[in-house]
Amino acid sequence: FPGLADVSISQDIPVEGEITVPVGSHSPDEDYSTLDEPVKDTIMRDLKAVGKKFVHVMYPRKSSALLRDWDLWGPLVLCVSLALMLQGGSADSKDDGGPQFAEVFVIIWFGAVVITLNSKLLGGTISFFQSLCVLGYCVMPLTVAMLVCRLVLLVGTGTVSFIIRLIVVGAMFAWSTLASTAFLADSQPPNRKALVVYPIFLFYFVISWMILTFTPQ
Repeated sequence: FPGLADVSISQDIPVEGEITVPVGSHSPDEDYSTLDEPVKDTIMRDLKAVGKKFVHVMYPRKSSALLRDWDLWGPLVLCVSLALMLQGGSADSKDDGGPQFAEVFVIIWFGAVVITLNSKLLGGTISFFQSLCVLGYCVMPLTVAMLVCRLVLLVGTGTVSFIIRLIVVGAMFAWSTLASTAFLADSQPPNRKALVVYPIFLFYFVISWMILTFTPQ
């Protein structure tokens, strides 16, 4: 291009866009990644996080601890444990318990998804997976109730056994409901909290009814 040799660019013409690279010292925390830590440390950190969530459920209070760092490992373990303990009842005396396991598993997760969608449609401020995390972790009291009921049923199935199981399941049902509403209360509009609590009540009531009516094969 012969004409370009006489063209000079003034130094005063600004160049648009950010083309400079900031130079500064980076702290080790900024460059640290979980990919750089040993597998043992990762597993122990996750186990401690799950354990802290269990503690928050055992001592329910208005807190966002379950919402800041959500996970589904705890709910998955609780759901599988509850489904395993509920299988082998008199309803499936001719089967191996597989369909009942799938039934319990689907009821718990489908119910949690429906309650979460209901909360979001009513204007809830928490995310989908945060709500699943809270509802799943709050199944823990009912899982404990199922374990106690299995132990009581080993002794007998009379009236006294039913009364003990009724008291245990009723107490754990109230515990699960209060714990979940304590965590989810602040995320709902004040005038719509009842519409959110009612499906939660039904959700844990269905699980409690399945535990109470369980009879071993």
